[in-house]
Amino acid sequence: MAFKSDFMWGAASAAAQVEGAYNEDGKGLSIWDVLYDGHTRHNDSPHVACDHYHRLEEDVENMKKIGLKYYRFSVSWPRIIPNGKGSVNQKGLDFYRRLVDLLLKAGIEPMITLYHWDLPYELYKKGGWQNDESPEWFAQYVKVVVEALSDKVKYWMTINEPNCFIGISYLGATHAPFLNDKDALYPCTRNVLFAHARAVKVIRETAKTAPIVGFAPTGPIFKPENDSEEAIRIAYEKTFSNSIKGPFSTGWWIDPAVLGKNPADLEDYFGKPLFTSEELQEIQQPLDFLGFNIYIAAGHKEGNSAYETNEYIGCPRNSLNWPIDPDCMYWAIRFLNERYGLPVLITENGMCNNDFVMLDGKVHDPQRIDYIHRHLLAARKAVDEGYKLIGYIYWSIMDNYEWAEGYDPRFGLIYVDYRTQKRTLKDSAYWYKEVIASNGANL
Repeated sequence: MAFKSDFMWGAASAAAQVEGAYNEDGKGLSIWDVLYDGHTRHNDSPHVACDHYHRLEEDVENMKKIGLKYYRFSVSWPRIIPNGKGSVNQKGLDFYRRLVDLLLKAGIEPMITLYHWDLPYELYKKGGWQNDESPEWFAQYVKVVVEALSDKVKYWMTINEPNCFIGISYLGATHAPFLNDKDALYPCTRNVLFAHARAVKVIRETAKTAPIVGFAPTGPIFKPENDSEEAIRIAYEKTFSNSIKGPFSTGWWIDPAVLGKNPADLEDYFGKPLFTSEELQEIQQPLDFLGFNIYIAAGHKEGNSAYETNEYIGCPRNSLNWPIDPDCMYWAIRFLNERYGLPVLITENGMCNNDFVMLDGKVHDPQRIDYIHRHLLAARKAVDEGYKLIGYIYWSIMDNYEWAEGYDPRFGLIYVDYRTQKRTLKDSAYWYKEVIASNGANL
């Protein structure tokens, strides 16, 4: 059975992970451009990445070959406003205008994410997301982008994975700005959610084409231990609890934005309320869809077990050692529908693999094909049961800079030889093309 005729098939990228040209044509520095040194595998930087900035035509042509209907990409804040606030870099806007035009000419709908982790370094020096002025900085940047591109772009996502760029950046010290400061979580949580809300209002007030607006968080999705109603209830409660995963939690970020509620347990966590009722009214802006990034089922240690609850001895894993369990897709769609009542768009799902060009000049990646296939079957099960799913955006369109892990993990449908920047479509790209062409009927 195929998905609905208007199902959104796509792939994604992020500016800092693919563009390169980190100091060209007036672009300012991001925190990743500066702070990677001493923190990333092999000391890899995003300075060149996939050189997408200089290879737009080739990259869009490859998207067309795959048959993508949608391309989700992020705009680089420091490429648009080099110092984070103040003067605008017209060459930066011209770059994204050119990308949008190429996509539309190829029959691909652009989907813009306004923030995917590349905070301008000049704003970081002013406190970044800890500074209570940051929501206004973000709103000013969003207004510039929307005014420049909304005549041709209608799909907008405000912020990608605050769980990660706050949780593992300010608490885990593994992503830029590589801090371990629990005290930063309170102002950062507040300011990021205020920034999201301000962005939604700016989009709706400024867009020249009727906008379709969403949010792209992630978070742990716990699987039930069995099919009983009690087990399902427990898994649901774990999924939206904030006591297991802290700032990485699903409800921490989505409950205020969608439900207008203070996340459970956070007053105890912080020792004071997170938002007043008036502030929650400001944060709860109407959304057209809820984006969600899902790769693995959530797990935690119980007792003295050597494995987390989402693992078992010899379980399948990707090249980052993440356990693979496609059922997480079904439970994500179901639980998000049940709690938030918004149509869900899977904004990221994918597998990093040990890919390389083989003797025949091709990249054979059957594990990735199997991974996508199983996750799409789980998605279709949720749809068949009546849960709202509007699309699937594979992460990522091409191999790219995987943040602190550098260039070793390869998630792409397109292989990138970083020495030469040669692109090679993988077997999974051709397989995904057939899925898109059949609207999933061939799964």
